[in-house]
Amino acid sequence: MKRKIAIRLKELREEKGLSMQALSKIIGISDSSLGRWERDEGDITGDNLIILAKFFNVTTDYLLGIED
Repeated sequence: MKRKIAIRLKELREEKGLSMQALSKIIGISDSSLGRWERDEGDITGDNLIILAKFFNVTTDYLLGIED
């Protein structure tokens, strides 16, 4: 079962109408890393979690599935 973070990350990216390549360029990560996160194949560092939360204007708890 996919972790909430993988599902929410993809949903947020798609809501903004961004490709994985576009988002990865904007936030300064590799598109392969972003792809792994969305497929729930890799762990996100705390720093990258914060970057994503700030970019999408959500809390890290939301991304992690702790809160709705």
